[in-house]
Amino acid sequence: MAVRGPIRPETRLPLAAWMPLLDTLAEPVLLFDADGVVAFANRAAHGPLQGVVGQGVAALSPWLGAAATEWLQAAQRGAPRAAEPPPAELQDARRAGLAWRRLDSGEGVLSLQPLACAPQQAFRVVWDAPFPATLQDAEFRLVDVNPAFLEFSGRTREWLIGRDPIEMQPAEDRPASLAAREAFLAARDDVQAGALFEQRLLDADGRGRWVRATRQRVGDDAGRSLLLTVMQDSTAEHAARERADRSARELDHWFDLSTVGMVLFDERGLLVRSNPAFEALVGSVPVLLGEAGEPLRELLCWQGEAVAPELRPGAPPLERQVWMPGADGTPLRLRSIVRCYKAPGGAPRFMAVVEDRSVEEERDLAQLQIGAMMDTAGVGLATFAESQGWVRQRQGGSGAGGASSALQAIGRDVVLPDSIPEYERLQRALRQGERAEVRYAVRHPDLGQRWLLTRVEPAMLASGKRTTSVVTLDVTEQEQARSRSEELLREMTSILESTVTGIAHLRGEHLVRCNHRFEAMLGLPAGVAAGRSLAELFAAHPKVLEIATEAQRTLAEGEVMEAEFEVAPPGHPVLWYGLSVRRSGGPAGAIELIAVLSDITRLKLQQRELELAARDRELMFSLSEVGIASVRDGRIQRANDALAQLAGWPAADLAGLTLSTLYADPADYARRWPQQERELRAQGRWSGELQLRQRDGAPLWVQLGLRLVQRGELAAGFIASFVNVDARHRAELAVALQAERTRAILDSVLVGIVTVGANGIEWMNRSARRMFGGDLADFLQQPISTVATPEPTHPFRRTHYLEELAEGQAETFECRVKARDGREFWVVGNAVATSRESTGRQLTYALLDIERRRQAEARMSEAQASLQRIIEAAPMAITLSEARSLKVIQANQVAAHNAGRTPAELIGLAPEQLFDAPTAAQRRADMERALATRELTQHEYRITLDGQAQVWDTRYLPLATQPGQAPDQLLMVASDVTEQRAAQEARFEAAIAQREMLVKEVHHRIKNNLQGVAGLLQQIAQRKPEVAGVMSEVIGQVQAIAQVYGLQVGASGPLRVRSVVEAIAGSVQRTFGRSIRFVLDGPAPQRWALPEAESIPIALTVNELLTNAVKHSAGSGGEVECTLSCGEEGVRIVIVNAGWLPEGFNLARVPGGVSGLGLVRALLPRRSAALAIAQQGEHVHTSVRLDPPSITRLDPA
Repeated sequence: MAVRGPIRPETRLPLAAWMPLLDTLAEPVLLFDADGVVAFANRAAHGPLQGVVGQGVAALSPWLGAAATEWLQAAQRGAPRAAEPPPAELQDARRAGLAWRRLDSGEGVLSLQPLACAPQQAFRVVWDAPFPATLQDAEFRLVDVNPAFLEFSGRTREWLIGRDPIEMQPAEDRPASLAAREAFLAARDDVQAGALFEQRLLDADGRGRWVRATRQRVGDDAGRSLLLTVMQDSTAEHAARERADRSARELDHWFDLSTVGMVLFDERGLLVRSNPAFEALVGSVPVLLGEAGEPLRELLCWQGEAVAPELRPGAPPLERQVWMPGADGTPLRLRSIVRCYKAPGGAPRFMAVVEDRSVEEERDLAQLQIGAMMDTAGVGLATFAESQGWVRQRQGGSGAGGASSALQAIGRDVVLPDSIPEYERLQRALRQGERAEVRYAVRHPDLGQRWLLTRVEPAMLASGKRTTSVVTLDVTEQEQARSRSEELLREMTSILESTVTGIAHLRGEHLVRCNHRFEAMLGLPAGVAAGRSLAELFAAHPKVLEIATEAQRTLAEGEVMEAEFEVAPPGHPVLWYGLSVRRSGGPAGAIELIAVLSDITRLKLQQRELELAARDRELMFSLSEVGIASVRDGRIQRANDALAQLAGWPAADLAGLTLSTLYADPADYARRWPQQERELRAQGRWSGELQLRQRDGAPLWVQLGLRLVQRGELAAGFIASFVNVDARHRAELAVALQAERTRAILDSVLVGIVTVGANGIEWMNRSARRMFGGDLADFLQQPISTVATPEPTHPFRRTHYLEELAEGQAETFECRVKARDGREFWVVGNAVATSRESTGRQLTYALLDIERRRQAEARMSEAQASLQRIIEAAPMAITLSEARSLKVIQANQVAAHNAGRTPAELIGLAPEQLFDAPTAAQRRADMERALATRELTQHEYRITLDGQAQVWDTRYLPLATQPGQAPDQLLMVASDVTEQRAAQEARFEAAIAQREMLVKEVHHRIKNNLQGVAGLLQQIAQRKPEVAGVMSEVIGQVQAIAQVYGLQVGASGPLRVRSVVEAIAGSVQRTFGRSIRFVLDGPAPQRWALPEAESIPIALTVNELLTNAVKHSAGSGGEVECTLSCGEEGVRIVIVNAGWLPEGFNLARVPGGVSGLGLVRALLPRRSAALAIAQQGEHVHTSVRLDPPSITRLDPA
């Protein structure tokens, strides 16, 4: 009796899915479409049947022979034909048997088997395989079973043989099995053969076992027709499917009751699933995100035609906040958290959790305003946000079907990395001949990822030869079904455990199960709640127990109950919870409830926080010492008292003013606002310093800070803070000016100064740049060793200075350096360590070029080396004395002769031992004076030698053995100049007489010419009145010079100061017609004289000062007074006139010029003269102090 069973649709594969598997077969196989045309030939057919694809059945004679082709045509049409097909005559002279099968879809499969194959041996391979197999007779009684079936059923062969397998099925399954047998017997063999069906069998222990089986008619040696059934155990798959269905139904209730909106969608934007909370928030839920409105797409991170690129498996979730209309049209502020995960099939899935944050909008806006004010006022604020769970959802994949294949067709290169260990275990079993069952995944080039199950069963043939049976089945569908079930269970469990709400399932008075969040919210130990009664669980929370009891009574009538209550866990603050309870389906008589517990503590505290925030904001706004204003659309909406005091406006009057009103220059506001607006839009804030204008017009420097109330929304306004930095700004200007002056001073010194930081040279003064022959840009950020010579011990290569030198400590060195042009020279310097907050520690090098000194030292060494030779060979008296005692340490023959001694006797003698007392004292004084000056000094001594008076020119030169130190030796060189001095005196006296005559004549001519020039200038001034003022000044200057030369005519000796001042005063008095009173003060004014080089500059100075006094006192009519005060140390000229100095007058700021004070400052000697001008009452006092050498004090004789 035939056994039939239902055939699951998913067990049938399209014909194209079998093509990769057919390529692995060793025998040629052809696939025909419904019209009888060859649509596919596997690889084994490419040789003997090359070019057959695309040919009809009637055209196959060249490849199969006429007889085989004729039989195949009849089989394809379903016409009568011979039971056994004739063999095919192949082109390579081989013969092959034909195996034809017509499929339900009208397509056909033709297999060519070499006639030398052994069907019986192939049957043995299947029979010895590790899959259960049975042989049944025409009455469906068991004739034989393989060992795998004995192991599967747990029964003995004796019990099984002769029985109908339907006896092993549950009673409720037998009618369906009998109907399937009838259908099998009624159908043609080629239709039912190989069809898969499923049935349930009971093993020896009475357990139900599901199998997936296929049956095929075979014949035995006696000619009987038997039915071969091969089975595969699918019990685990059915159990997993049942568990998944049960868990899915249970989790559906929890998913639907969650107060948090949840939605799952795939990469195409298809919304796979959403709960009622999500639908209540967004209203109508579209099928595809591409059809949704812009707010919903932004909420779910959907951009254009795809999800945001940042969402990928393993990446952090994205958070979005948008405004969108709710189901009733009310605008809602929704917050979403979107996470991406990878489904088992490899496709990405996306889960979003959506919360309604509309209630928090006002509080958030207030907090943003407070935060903006606090930031601009320099106050920090921290906000604590409760963490939220993240829901991960995965998408299960479905395969396209499976197919069995030989193991040798599966190479290591197609095995997925995660399945490599299992694949290696299979290879070891094959090599060692061990029994094994391996499940692994491969990546097929056409079919994609497939799951294969391979069983290895070693056996021994009757001939004694060992053999190994290997059977591989495509179990992709079973694996995908199991993965889908497990993934669905994990997804729902993840949703349940990851949600921020507590969810519990109650049946009657007992809690069946709950998530960890439910236990944590009620302070219950983890894992102890399931199975306990409500009285036991909530003994510590009477209020909760009362609500739970009330919920059971209320829901007995089918209503939905919602409540709020507070819980005070020990050691924790009071928490507020919201409870939503709904009745769910269950066994009759038992009330099953789904309870959703939400933490609403934050919502309860929000009202209090809003009140506190409003109060804090008002206090901060009112009491802050920083000026604060709220600005919208360019106008001040509100300002605090600090800003009112800063701007000088009443706080009430500031409201409504434009912000530009407070700027010192409205044009400055128009220039600054575009840049401020860009930064506000980009960063949400702007700060800077500018000048404001107080109400009384006074400028005031402030630090202005702008911060948006709501980031990205300039229209919502911004907060402006004003900090008074006027004093600091003025101090910074003073510091900058002082720094500039210091830098100018450093640039003017002759010492080279280099500042070096951690990154190299930071600054060099002008002397250093000139010393090294480059500009500052040539050395910036370069190491100081750039200018060092190659010596490894060079001070510039020492790196310990920057780390080891204490603050202010100096290190002195002397070394050679190299300029940019390659020139090398010696410097002496020191390195001082300093530190600055902005740049860190620095080294400041002060360098002095001593190349000339070193050269001088070298020359001195050479001179000292040849000194002895000079002393001995020179025709002059030469001695070398010790500096402290002035004793002779070396002398030549001439010096010894002058002293009346031998050179040996002269050694060790002091001046007192060589001369009489007065002469010795004079000589010692001259020698000590020469040592003090450290320069070459010259003296002439008159001595009597050999009874004759002689004049000796004596020169003293101090010598130092160590450069830079005090001299320790004194060299004396004396020569007889008696005859030269006599000739010089005669020539000098004649020259003096001639010079005095010539000078007097020149002075006379110059005076006359200057008077002529003055007359010409007066005529020009008369003809051109427009230049009369300028000409007057020039005439005065010319007459002053003429007065000096006039005084020198006929005078002998130096020009007296008194004579010059009196002459200049008289000249100015005559020029302007104003009286100038001359006063002489001090003893012996005739003792002070002017050197010839200083006479004209000082005369011009007095002329300019008297001219200024007369001109600037012309309106007052007062008398000008000129006082000459002569003291012991110098001369002072004071000029007093009625008048006033300009406000803020500063003599140092008077520029140079050709007249007036500018000319005076240019003419006066800088080191020996000083000019001062001061206001004393209604008079201006101008004083000029002259000190030597600008003036000369004459000897009284």
